[in-house]
Parts: sequence; structure tokens; C-alpha cells
Amino acid sequence: MLSRQLLRAAPQRAFAQMGVRRMATVGDSALDKQVRQNNQEKGNFINYKKMSENLAIVRGRLNRPLTYAEKILYSHLDDPHGQEIERGVSYLKLRPDRVACQDATAQMAILQFMSAGMPSVANPTTVHCDHLIEAQVGGAKDLTRAIDINKEVYDFLATSCAKYNIGFWKPGSGIIHQILLENYAFPGGLLIGTDSHTPNAGGLGMCAIGVGGADAVDVMANLPWELKAPKVIGVKLTGEMSGWTSPKDIILKVAGILTVKGPGTESISATGMGTICNMGAEIGATTSLFPFNDRMYEYLAATKRSEIGDFARSYAKELREDEGAEYDEVIELNLSELEPHINGPFTPDLATPISKFSEAVKANNWPEELKVGLIGSCTNSSYEDMSRAASIARDALDHGIKAKALFTVTPGSEQIRATIERDGQLQTLEEFGGVVLANACGPCIGQWDRKDVKKGEANSIISSYNRNFTGRNDANPATHSFVTSPDLVVAMTIAGSLHFNPLTDKLKDSEGNEFLLSAPTGAGLPSRGYDPGQDTYQAPPEKRDAVSVAVSPTSDRLQLLEPFKAWDGKDALDIPILIKTKGKTTTDHISMAGPWLKYRGHLDNISNNMLIGAINADNGEANKIKNFTTGEYDAVPATARDYKKKGIPWVVVGDWNYGEGSSREHAALEPRHLGGLAIITRSFARIHETNLKKQGMLPLTFIDPEDYEKIPFDAKVDLMCTELAVGKPMTLKVHPKSGEAFEVKLAHTFNAPQVEWFKNGSALNTMAKAHA
Repeated sequence: MLSRQLLRAAPQRAFAQMGVRRMATVGDSALDKQVRQNNQEKGNFINYKKMSENLAIVRGRLNRPLTYAEKILYSHLDDPHGQEIERGVSYLKLRPDRVACQDATAQMAILQFMSAGMPSVANPTTVHCDHLIEAQVGGAKDLTRAIDINKEVYDFLATSCAKYNIGFWKPGSGIIHQILLENYAFPGGLLIGTDSHTPNAGGLGMCAIGVGGADAVDVMANLPWELKAPKVIGVKLTGEMSGWTSPKDIILKVAGILTVKGPGTESISATGMGTICNMGAEIGATTSLFPFNDRMYEYLAATKRSEIGDFARSYAKELREDEGAEYDEVIELNLSELEPHINGPFTPDLATPISKFSEAVKANNWPEELKVGLIGSCTNSSYEDMSRAASIARDALDHGIKAKALFTVTPGSEQIRATIERDGQLQTLEEFGGVVLANACGPCIGQWDRKDVKKGEANSIISSYNRNFTGRNDANPATHSFVTSPDLVVAMTIAGSLHFNPLTDKLKDSEGNEFLLSAPTGAGLPSRGYDPGQDTYQAPPEKRDAVSVAVSPTSDRLQLLEPFKAWDGKDALDIPILIKTKGKTTTDHISMAGPWLKYRGHLDNISNNMLIGAINADNGEANKIKNFTTGEYDAVPATARDYKKKGIPWVVVGDWNYGEGSSREHAALEPRHLGGLAIITRSFARIHETNLKKQGMLPLTFIDPEDYEKIPFDAKVDLMCTELAVGKPMTLKVHPKSGEAFEVKLAHTFNAPQVEWFKNGSALNTMAKAHA
């Protein structure tokens, strides 16, 4: 390791002396090649040359060694010359290489994109059907049922993807993150995905970040994507794992991974590195990634992408941290001393080593009997994971015993399922007592029709998933859900007890003789290569003009979006305050999830949940506001619809940090759809503020936060929209029912392009105008 660092340090110093112009040409000829991003798309190439040039410009400005995470972000800057760069402070405008959407979030993203009137996505995009398949009885039957129930959603996604040049992975193809690792991830790339576990692609050295649908639409429509420059935590791995310790134990142990380096990384498979990056999302990491190494090269070769591996080797000096790069925090972990961990219940960051787990079960009075063991999910369903799990199951079967608890297996992709079927692991797991579920998210996201316990019955389950919040897996708040490696899941499933430690405790074979389970073994990659299984990919057709997008006008789940109306150029006079909210108003209060999720693709239907969770400052109640035209109290959405029908725009007055929570774009779409003009608050959560701007609304804040208290809920207001200009305050004239009118000054954060969004009615209208 030391000699390698010294070799890297010398050229680094040389570059600093050569200056920017010389650096832009270093190794240019090697980077001039046209190497495709993947085997599915003909015209999309990896642009290491452009990344190298951008990096040279930023290096010349910052004049300091860079971490690997910084290198990827700065090499994708929209404006490397002018971008302000301060870790943890600046907002970076970036140009990602790719976009990926899962089927639940893709619906509204594509509907919004369609309303921009562009003929094709501007950046490579894929859609993956993995979220809508409920686990009931087993893979094939569950898949058939899901295709039937979700037919209109799948038809819409298939036809819209074909129309707009988007790659479509059909139901049954696998989980988005596994498909990305197998087909699309590449070292040094920048990917955004509409799912929080997108960082999984960091296992191949890609900077992959989970985002909301609105961000995905921006990149599909060729707008730069904005990200707060993250702080970087370095995790140095030394030593080597052995026995029962697995890559999952690293992330179960570590809190706050953002970048991982050190000699220990060479001993972890690419899919094992993916596991670690995937679960970094549970501890608040923007993303996690590993520097490019030989294990990644081997995985690229095994998945028929050797050319990408060779190209990455020619750019390898920029696919890792610079010598002397500084981190905001460094954690060191010796893999040789790491023991297996189990995390939970009810939170993924309560970590207990296996040696102390039995006493923790007793001390906390957790249900001791293990009801179900579940392996798979986007975190742990690689060939290596399944091979190790099968080796433990085979050891048990050879001793004449099987799973005592119920046991389920979720293959991460059709390629994994077909390969472990060919190589025998699947048969072993089934013989052991396993039910093989569809290649989909399944129980990990709550798509599980569980029958073995009643709701409210306290019980324990253990999985190789990534999340275990209360009720997440089976909608039973009394289920104690634990997260660990697939190895420990299988071992504990044999014993049927949370007290079992396979490293020290013996089991009894079918004849009553005691034996200790052997440590798991399994190849990182299949020796005979991967079997792709059934072809589940739909490429966009060459000629797309004739494709029509399938949306039934009578559907209650999907609805085409009409572009929002442009601003009329006037001030808004004598308009009502729809609701003055008090206290926390999160995106969940503004647009609830749960049963409303099925309407994600139907803006009018899902708008019936607008602000129904927000507390009305007038009466302290939720979803009960006064309609000034009738004098009657009614639900918030019903009142807004009545105003809209009567041609009356309205505003909302809100408290501190309005719109915090998940980056749900519906929370901005719904008020716009129901006739809202402005949201006026003490302060905003930043993502929601931006989302409101994108939909053509005015997010405004009181310059004096105390003005919030002065405004009566039943006042009328004049909003001087004609005053909207970059860096200038706006005036709100307040007309109370009794007493003198008064003026309040409002601030905003609009920049020049965002002012155009308001004038044109939305960011997408602005894009459409530019393309007209």
C-alpha cells in the first residue's frame, strides 16, 4: 500500500507544477476512445475525456488533493470554471450520466416529462418494474397476479418508454439496483435514481444518488441537477474478512460511510461493495462509493463489459482518491477483527455483535422464537450471497435437518435467479424449505401478504434487507424485524431461535448428534459465467413517431398532465388564504402516502389528499377550513377545488421549515393543480421550495418571521407579483376583516432562470418553449 501511495504522490506534485493547460491533455489519447456505457444502448458513451478536462479546471482553482467522491462530482459540473465549491455549503449544478426510475416513482416523472412536449429524453434513462409485485405464494404466481392487477400502469410505462427513448425493464426482470449493477453502473460515472438505495452502484465505483421524481425530470429534460456539496467521511478498511463475517457486517458496523479506501477493499467482491454502499442510505449518507479496483474489473468482465474495465484502467488514477486527500472525518476498521452483527429491531442502526445478541434478546424481552427468515433484496441477492447461503443450507441438509422457521428467498434479478437455478443453489434453498419469491422488492418494501401471524401479535423475523422500521415489512407494528447478513439469516432459520450463535452453538442432527455448522463458502462470481435467463428488457424502437402512449381516459390510477397556465402578468388582488398552517407541515402533511400511493400517476385523484394532515391555525384541527365564499367549513382539497372552479387564486401561510421530509414532488404539484399561487412561510425546507418553483408557484418567506403572527387566517391579501425580480423583496398587502390594511415584506430565492419558470407557468413549460 505504501509504495502505491508514493507512486501516486509523485505525479500529483508534478501536475500541480504543470498548471491547468498541461493537465487537460494528460493521457488524452487514451481517453479519446468511444466506449459504450452499456450493452443495451448504441449511442451512449463514457466520456472520461470530458471528466478529465473538467477535473483539470477544478484542480487549477482549488489547488488541493481531492477525495474520490469529489472527483466524480466536480468532473460532472455544469460550469467547472464558475461553480462555487465549498464542501457542506455550496450547491453544485451537475450533469449526471444517467437517470433510473422504479415503477412507483416513474409514473409521475414520465407524465411530467411528457407535458414538456420534448420528443425524447435528453439523457440516458431506464425504468424498472420492481415495486408493485406483492409476495403471496411464490415467484411465478405472484408475478402473474401483479401483471394483471397493475396492467394499466405497466402498459403506460412500456408505451411511454418506447415513445420517449427510455429503456424499459419489465416486471420479473429484477430489482432496479441489481439491474443497474449488472448492466449500467461504471466507474467514475454519476447516476441519479428515484429510490433511496441507488448508492448500490458505488460497488462499481459509480457515484449514484437517490433523488425525488422532480430531479429525475430535470435531468431527463436536460436541466442541470442541483446537489449540496456533501461532506466526505473516509472509511479505511484493513485486514481481511473470514469465516462468518461478510460485507454486510461492515455497513452494519459503520455509521456514516461516504467513501471507502484502504488495502481491505481489495478483498471484497464488487457485489459485496455494492451491499455496503446500498445500506449507507440508512445512516444518512448522500452516497457511498469504493475506488476502482481489480474486483470491479473482474465483475465488469463477468457481466460482458470488459471494454469498460479496460477503459477504466486507462483513467484509473482519477478513479480513486488523491494522495493526501482530506476527509471531514475518518473511520478505520480492521476486517480481521470484525465479527458478524445483527441490527434492530425497529431501526437499522442499532447494531449488536452476534456474541452479545442472545443476552440483548433476554435483556430487552424481544420475542425469542424466530418466525421467518428472509434472504435477498437489493442489498444482498448476488451470486456470492446466494452461494454462501446455499452452502449453510447444504450443511444442514447433509445432517438431515431443514429450516425450523419459515424461509423466503428473493433473487435480485432474473440473471441471478437463472444462474443459481443452473448451478444448483436454488434447488438447495428450496429443499431446505425456502419459498422462492419473484425477482422484485417484495417484503423488503412491505409488498408481503403475510399470513403466519395476526396483526398486533408480537413476533420476530430476521432478514438480509436494509430497512426494518416499525411495520415496514408486514404492516404489523408488533413485528420485531432484525437485519443481518444472508449467512446469519439461514443459520438462525435452522435453529428457529434468536439465541442461536452459529460461531459457538451446536445443533442436533437428525440422529441427535451435536454438530457445529461449517463457516459459509461461496464464489464471488459464477465459474461458468452468468445465465441471463428470460429476456425481460424492452429497448426503445428505432422509429418512435407512431408509438402512442397508453392512458385510458377513465383510469383512476393514471392521468395525462395538461401544462399549467402561464402567469397573466398581473398582481393578484383580494385573494384568500386557503389555510394558515401551524407547527410542522411536512411533505407527508401536504401529500400523504399509504393508501394514496396507488394514485401516484393521477394528479387529480391524489390531489384529494392535499394538506389534509396540516393543522389549521384557526381551530387547531386538521382538514377543516372555512370557505370564505360560503361561510361553511369543509375539507382543504374540497375548498381549494371550489375556489378554482370560481376562478379565485389562493395562498397558503405556513410556519417554520415548511415542506420538510421526503422529496415528494406531489406536494408541489397538488397545490398548483388546485389553483394555488403562492406559499408564504417563516422558512422552507430547501427541496420543497425548489419543487414549488418548478411547478410555477411562488415560495415566499416573511423577511420578519414575526409577521406570521400578525396575519389573520381569514384576511384577504394582495400579492404584488409584478415585483418579482432577482434579489428584490415583494410586497404583500394584508386586508383584515376588521382594522386597517397593512403591508408585509416578503423575500424569495428566485434566480433569473427560475423567474422565467414562474412567468411561463412551470420549469417544464420553459423547457418546452425553448424547444418549440
